[in-house]
Amino acid sequence: MTYSLLRRMTRHAAAGSIAALALSLAACGGAPQAGNSPAAGESPAAGASPAAAEATATVKVDGSSTVFPISEAMAEEFMKVNTNTKVIVGSSGTGGGFKKFCAGETDISNASRPIKGEEIELCKKGNVEYVELPISFDGLSVVVNPKNDFATCLSVDQLKKMWEPAAEGKVKSWKDVDPKFPDKPMTLYGPGTDSGTYDYFTKAITGEEGKSRGDYTPSEDDNVIVQGVSGDEGSLGFFGYAYYEANKDKLKLVEIKGESGKCVAPSAATIADGSYEPLSRPEFIYVRKDALSRPEVKAFVAFQIDAANKQIIADTGYLPLPDEVLTLAKERLEKGVTGSVFGGKAPAGAKLADLLAAEKAGGAEKK
Repeated sequence: MTYSLLRRMTRHAAAGSIAALALSLAACGGAPQAGNSPAAGESPAAGASPAAAEATATVKVDGSSTVFPISEAMAEEFMKVNTNTKVIVGSSGTGGGFKKFCAGETDISNASRPIKGEEIELCKKGNVEYVELPISFDGLSVVVNPKNDFATCLSVDQLKKMWEPAAEGKVKSWKDVDPKFPDKPMTLYGPGTDSGTYDYFTKAITGEEGKSRGDYTPSEDDNVIVQGVSGDEGSLGFFGYAYYEANKDKLKLVEIKGESGKCVAPSAATIADGSYEPLSRPEFIYVRKDALSRPEVKAFVAFQIDAANKQIIADTGYLPLPDEVLTLAKERLEKGVTGSVFGGKAPAGAKLADLLAAEKAGGAEKK
């Protein structure tokens, strides 16, 4: 099935802001796939539709609005076969999702960055052990209004000048960023402070995670950012690449000049090879270890990291992980490895090779 991300995002906006498990899947009939996933409980009758059986089990998911489209797409396909399971997906932001997750309120927490040190401690206090699994790769996209004909490529230093805390109340015009730019008022839009996208962007651009000027327009709903930038000629915003792809007719993508000195735009190729830096990043799902004892949770996790379902991720506009990474993720879950291989830090500009190395090295923080 080909997914319309725009359709999903529009519905999401209307509703408000609303690896692995090979885990002896022989008992479930093998690894679940998009077209023939084993049911989380009894198998539905042949030809049964999602409405043909009443759900008797529930999987609760919350967290990153960036990862939301992936989880929603996965949930829709999973429930078509597992008609007795209802997967509820929310999007309160990465930080907001971890608060619920560490309190034991959700089974799975979506995250557009690795879990932070303070969140590790929060889960420890809540007696919540978790398995960290990569789910996709993304490239944070910087966008401007289509009528902006001068900001075609911005350096990390220029972005820092716009977004650093010292810019608040001072850098108000595009000319303040670069004397070659017009003296046009500049309006900034971005994710709220509970967002993992915000954390990752600030770490990569300002050098301080979670630190930026406060006089920008924040929203946990990326559609609000789309609307703001598309309606304001002097605006600039940022969010995940899939949201740009779904709204490219309303926005203009900005190339980024990183350490290489080259202007590079995000794409499947540049995100995969790390040349779009420093804004390429991995995305994750965190699963409560005790929740994995429930067959419906186990089956849904397996479904999401099954290589057979990589196209679902691609259809939502994100970059599927290569098979070797998924294999490492499955080994991680098979062994019941809990904690984070990132040790509570959110590295900027992470590449596929970095993730592979981290997984091979092991050393998860047992916290």
